[in-house]
Amino acid sequence: MKRREFFKSATIFTATAFSTFAESASTANNSGDLPCMNDQITALSASALSLAIREREISCNEVMTAYLERIHRFNPTYNAIVSLASDDTLLEEAKAADKALSKGEYWGWMHGMPHAVKDLADVRGFVSSSGSPLFSGTVAKKDSLPIERIRNVGAIFIGKTNTPEFGLGSQTYNTVFGTTRNAYNPDLCAGGSSGGAAVGLAANLLPVADGSDMMGSLRNPAGFNNVIGFRPTKGRVPGAGQDANLFFNQLATDGPMGRNVTDTIKLLTTMAGYDAREPLSLRDSLPPAGAFSPVPLTNELRIGFLGDYGGHLKTEQGLLDLCRGALRRLENHGVLIEDCSPRYELNRLWETWLTLRHFAFVDSQVLLKNPSIKSQLKPELQWEIEGSLEMTAARVVEADKARSDWYRALLALFENFDFLVLPTAQVFPFPAATHWPTEINGKKMDTYHRWMEIVIGGTLAGLPVVNLPAGFDGQGRPMGIQVMGPAGADTAVLEFALAYESATSFLAQRPKLVTKL
Repeated sequence: MKRREFFKSATIFTATAFSTFAESASTANNSGDLPCMNDQITALSASALSLAIREREISCNEVMTAYLERIHRFNPTYNAIVSLASDDTLLEEAKAADKALSKGEYWGWMHGMPHAVKDLADVRGFVSSSGSPLFSGTVAKKDSLPIERIRNVGAIFIGKTNTPEFGLGSQTYNTVFGTTRNAYNPDLCAGGSSGGAAVGLAANLLPVADGSDMMGSLRNPAGFNNVIGFRPTKGRVPGAGQDANLFFNQLATDGPMGRNVTDTIKLLTTMAGYDAREPLSLRDSLPPAGAFSPVPLTNELRIGFLGDYGGHLKTEQGLLDLCRGALRRLENHGVLIEDCSPRYELNRLWETWLTLRHFAFVDSQVLLKNPSIKSQLKPELQWEIEGSLEMTAARVVEADKARSDWYRALLALFENFDFLVLPTAQVFPFPAATHWPTEINGKKMDTYHRWMEIVIGGTLAGLPVVNLPAGFDGQGRPMGIQVMGPAGADTAVLEFALAYESATSFLAQRPKLVTKL
């Protein structure tokens, strides 16, 4: 196939190969049609790009050139990618990838593709700052476990994606790199803590992205930027406990993000799989990425809509209606959707969350003992650590009982429903200068993360949860829905996601990027 034919077919048949070429025309310069060609390359889905590289329709050098040009054009405004390696170094690596292909060496589906890693994970030779001035000069000596797997399928690491300090809060800002801005409106926040990853995807600065999720960090920024974020079943992707506690603090997990569901699946199958270095990682295997297929949308499919838990949670005006409207598109196919509610005292769920989250910071108490170190910590981190100071075993045990009861309450709902759905966030993207919403519909938020309470259900139950786009409000602000499946049912959740993607068109609405605020 000739190059022109390839781009034509890829644009027609690839779910995320949409590109607004007016954007290129407005920034075109003496390089002729180079920006337009670059934007065609970066608009390809990761799956289409992978095939093009393997078939040598596009060279790795061309791919790297296209992505670097786009990053230099838009990243100064959106600040998604940090610690970017030099162009010369990356282009040399891309040429080496081309040379390997010419000799018949194929490294894997990400051969020669640029990839930036969330700045909470380690990439050998790159700074791992965690968004903190305390670690802004720390260079990683080895890859984190999931990143090692991404390297092994041929990715070229170009830098890191921005995150809040130590990943705390769903607003991606820190004193080291600054604020990441929403791809659909740079005056708004990106969500977090995988905010840089989500914006990098939405802005076509990255083909796919990795992230991590403790309190919605793969879901919330995906919802805020109209991309896919998947929190796997706990243990599906080993790595969150590497070089740390391997048995306690079972809240966080690494996971994939993508511009579409297929790309997200491909990255998941790369990151997932048992590893003896994390003993609680799951031993069962996912099917190959190509074996996933959309679930039939029929009246045999039952979805329970949790909504705002019957009014327990405050949500911004219009948000619930938007999410219900997205689900109505499935009802047109015969899918049965019913409101439902778990038999559980929801105030108990929040107290459980506070206990286990504070417990996760017990080993950080030393940071408060040194005044010079303490002064460099964001107030929210200091508050989390202070909450761990008087943690008792009895309190942790009680939280574990409450968490177990919550799991059983959701298990009971899954006897009647295939999937459970609720909004991805309680508010739409808010101004980038606002650290966190202090109230929702007149109700005061008593902690910096209370406005994110809607995501803790999936985390505490350890369930697979995917963020899917739910559309845009009247101001053009994106929102998503969380779709939860039973423990271990990662394949089923993602096959539902494939069907939902086919039945909706939200992903086709791409952001119109700007080069200055």
